[in-house]
Formats: sequence, C-alpha cells, structure tokens
Amino acid sequence: MIMDKQPVANDIRDRLLDAAGLSLDRLPMLHVILDRAATFCAEQLRHLAASPVYFSLSNVESQRFGDILEPYEANAVAGIFQAPEWDSHILVGFDRDFIFTMVEALLGADGSEPPLDEERSFSNIEMRIAQRLFEQIGKAMQSAFALVADTPFKLERTELRMDFAVIGRRNNQAVAAKFVLQALNRGGEMFIVIPQSVLNPMRQSLARILVGETSARDSRWTKQIAGEVQKTPVTLKAILEEKQLTLGEIAELSVGQVLELRATPRSRVKLVGNDRDLFWCDVGQEEGGVVLRVDRFIDQDQEFIDDVLSR
Repeated sequence: MIMDKQPVANDIRDRLLDAAGLSLDRLPMLHVILDRAATFCAEQLRHLAASPVYFSLSNVESQRFGDILEPYEANAVAGIFQAPEWDSHILVGFDRDFIFTMVEALLGADGSEPPLDEERSFSNIEMRIAQRLFEQIGKAMQSAFALVADTPFKLERTELRMDFAVIGRRNNQAVAAKFVLQALNRGGEMFIVIPQSVLNPMRQSLARILVGETSARDSRWTKQIAGEVQKTPVTLKAILEEKQLTLGEIAELSVGQVLELRATPRSRVKLVGNDRDLFWCDVGQEEGGVVLRVDRFIDQDQEFIDDVLSR
C-alpha cells in the first residue's frame, strides 16, 4: 500500500514549528491585527465610559503558556473564549489595575481620587463589569481578526486562578500580546494569549500585508442601498410599566380583576422598536389624544451599569 507523503511532511513541519516557536518578525499582519484590536477595544469601551479611554499595543512575544501566566497569578482575571471556526480557545486577561481603573471610569469617577492599591479579592460588581468588558473585547477581536480568518469569540467562563485558565499544556508555545490601558491619569494592562497551534494554519495570511480596497465605491449603489434600508418597516410599542408575575399568579387572573401599577401620569414611557429599547418619552395630551414626547435615547450600556449597582 502506497501512503501519501504530503500529510506526513506537513505534520512533521508543524511539529517542528511548534517546538521552535513562531518567528513574529515574519508575521507582520499579526501586528496589524493586534493594533486594530487595540483600536476596536478603545472604541467599544469609549461607549461605556464617560472619561476618555486609550488602548495601545505594547509588546508581542512568543513564550510558553506557563511563563506567560505565572506573573499574573492572584493579580488578574482571565476570560476563556471559544473560537469555533478555529476549533480552539484563546485567553484574554485583565490585571488588577485594569479592573480598578475601568470600574472607576465606568462609574463616573473623574480621577481626583488616588488609585486603589489593595491586595484583595475582586468584588461581585467588579467581576460583573469584567465579564461585560470581556464581551466587548470579544467583539473587538472578531472585527480585528476578520482580516485573515473570521470567527466569533464566545466567552465560555472567567477564572481568577491562572492554574485553571487552561487552554493548552503549560509547556506549549503561545503568542502573548500585551496592551496598555490609559484612563483617569492611571492605567492597567490587558493581555491576549493565542496558542501557536491556532496561528500556524494562518502563517501565509499573516506573513503578508493586506492592502486596502482597490475598487472605489459606487456612490449611486450606496445611496440606493441606504434608501432601501430606510424603508424597512419597524413596529413601535409604548410601554408605560412592566410588571413581573409568577406563572401561578398569571394562571389565577380572572375577568374584572384589577392590577395595581405604580405608574403615574408623570411616569416616563419606554418606546420600543422591534423588541429593542429606543427612547424614554414623556406622556402628554393633544386634541383629546395621548401623545409622546421623546426625552432621551436609551443607553443600554448605562442601563446595564445602573442595573448592576441596584443589586
């Protein structure tokens, strides 16, 4: 029986590359992608924080998993992301200063207070905010890596013990990218760890710089698409109040029963379009009918923060 030598040769080459480590100097596109990730991270977090937030890529190096994670033990929180199209996982981490800085920025601090310098466990609020930040970073990474290999990054879990942040053997090679956060005259560090086995199949794409689009946009076609999108029908609903009931309470409702609401004529009304919260509105009357006056746009990220603080 004659065996195909090509798969064997490829397997041997991949094993040699895994053992030797990637030559990052020969992967210029990886640096471009990581720079884009920093830009996208800043854009994602800028919508959440009232103060300016700046991200910058500080360092990229190839190391073993254990050597990368050891300095962050008891000093960081890690998010484990699944990349289904790559059939693998990557790790994103925030050090203690990053968490403390972002919590203050998200909760409206102006930087006048001295930075926290406490060796303590993260609070529930800090962990909830960290999880929300991981979700935003996942979107940023998906946009950045779409240049070479598109995949969603799904947050599977968070870990405080680096020993449990397992996405490969501790002696396996990985690429670690470190980013510096600057906000409120203080900062922190975010790190992304990518197994080398994930990058090996993308070596050719990462070895070249992709140029911008070569063809100019057709302005007439763009205008036509925009016009058709604006014709999309949207169903609006005005919600005066939402009341939580158990299934048993709903089953006991009867005709003529009165439900008490806390809403008053001065209560704000939520305007919802296609099940998406859009605006807070004031209720009024005009020519015998009920009218709504749009008060402000509903910031869903701020609503999330308010919900966290109210618990």
